[in-house]
Amino acid sequence: MATVHPAPRPMTPEERKVIFASSLGTVFEWYDFYLYGSLAAIIAKQFFSGLDAGSAFIFALLAFAAGFIVRPFGAIFFGRLGDMIGRKYTFLVTILIMGLSTFIVGILPTYASIGVAAPIILIVLRLLQGLALGGEYGGAATYVAEHAPHGRRGAYTAWIQTTATLGLFLSLMVILGTRTIVGEEAFADWGWRVPFIVSIVLLAISVWIRLAMNESPAFQKMKAEGKTSKAPLKESFGEWKNLKIVILALVGLTAGQAVVWYSGQFYALFFLTQALKVDGATANIFVAISLLIGTPFFIVFGSLSDKIGRKPIILAGCLLAALTYFPVFGALTKAANPALAEAQAKNKVVVVADANECSFQFNPTGTVKFTSSCDIAKQVLAGASVSYENAPAAAGTPAVIKIGETAITGYSSKGLPADEAKKKDGEFKKAVADALKAAGYPTKADPARIDKVMVIAILVYLVLLVTMVYGPIAAMLVEMFPTRIRYTSMSLPYHIGNGWFGGLLPTTAFAIVAQTGNMYNGLWYPIIIAGATVVIGGLFIKETKDVDIYAND
Repeated sequence: MATVHPAPRPMTPEERKVIFASSLGTVFEWYDFYLYGSLAAIIAKQFFSGLDAGSAFIFALLAFAAGFIVRPFGAIFFGRLGDMIGRKYTFLVTILIMGLSTFIVGILPTYASIGVAAPIILIVLRLLQGLALGGEYGGAATYVAEHAPHGRRGAYTAWIQTTATLGLFLSLMVILGTRTIVGEEAFADWGWRVPFIVSIVLLAISVWIRLAMNESPAFQKMKAEGKTSKAPLKESFGEWKNLKIVILALVGLTAGQAVVWYSGQFYALFFLTQALKVDGATANIFVAISLLIGTPFFIVFGSLSDKIGRKPIILAGCLLAALTYFPVFGALTKAANPALAEAQAKNKVVVVADANECSFQFNPTGTVKFTSSCDIAKQVLAGASVSYENAPAAAGTPAVIKIGETAITGYSSKGLPADEAKKKDGEFKKAVADALKAAGYPTKADPARIDKVMVIAILVYLVLLVTMVYGPIAAMLVEMFPTRIRYTSMSLPYHIGNGWFGGLLPTTAFAIVAQTGNMYNGLWYPIIIAGATVVIGGLFIKETKDVDIYAND
């Protein structure tokens, strides 16, 4: 028999307090998490400068990826605690771990002061941040959803969904403000520490607010009835009926949601600065404006999901992303760097080479020595951020770079004396640079020619797709699992989706671009995953908006 629910009612003062406290704390956690990414270049110089190139890269990659990779483990650990001892105290612990880890980064001595201990401690702090974030989101979403009246869960939990965007925005604003006040030179020397150190104030406010909060009514009811889970991990992942839902939630919801989210808010910024050569400050301003305009739509789509369902909105966002990313990013090129778009249309760049001479071009360390003519040609183009196509050549012939009607024959440095190799390298790079310049390829985007309104409109569209897939997701994940294992079960698919599929998107997309030469080919990664989510979610995920979340079966 269907459960009879009371009609939706206005938000009570207690519910407003719950949403405000949960959201504020989660904003601060995301703020802490994003600071590292925003300041990665400066942090690398401070903590990895004394290492050899290979070791420095390994440490830098570990520090960057660690926070994403360990998030699912934080979800498992803190999810288990949340289902056993309660929502309130668990995410009180997570915010303490996150806040203290961030503060310590702000006062951590550099490599120059304490040697290799500095990057090791930094990586440990990033691991702690990732673990804490893995426990925070599930706790906040579950806590708010279990306070929300039926018919308003989408609207209430959508406030939690704004926190990642607001945290990113807050980190950018604090960094820009500090840079402006102390100046670039001082910021690179010591000013970068300020955003980390001031986070202790945000931590104190968050802890004070959360200490005054009550446990969620659904958990209190379950605890009073003696129905709390003694083994939430075993129930969540050891029983097929629940494990099946966890797997479907990952591949049919959160994987697609994650790649759309990271494409709209991170890859778009990366694409602007790396591929389109827009200066960093201008690109940050464009993204910040688009976030300001788009953020209210988290609430719009969360509220709409209470009326028409979560599933159609999330899958529609994934489908629109899969269908429109190529034309939208093409339009972004024309708006942000019209000279580049014109040059690409008039004078395509093609590398004609023997495929057997060509290696995998993903070389983020810069330490691999390429010696074949194909590899050298591709390295020169990649170094100039030029998008190119590949064409086959006869075996044993040197690679040729064709820029419009101009052809530049490459060379192999294998076996050449260092002086001669250096001379040939300089001559080859100059010839390529001259040909690119003659063909109209710009070295950077011309600020006077940027169509600012169009760039912002495109970025807002990308953020709107983010709000479609992300606004209703918390409510839907909460509704998919029973109260006794909800914290554990919903946290894992969310953090595998967002920590692994989403968090590693920029790296994966860059690897695809580096290998193929085409600056748009990185988009295949989010397109394929979003498309798969549409198919799997459409066929196998059930709508959840009318589920009774107080049920424990």
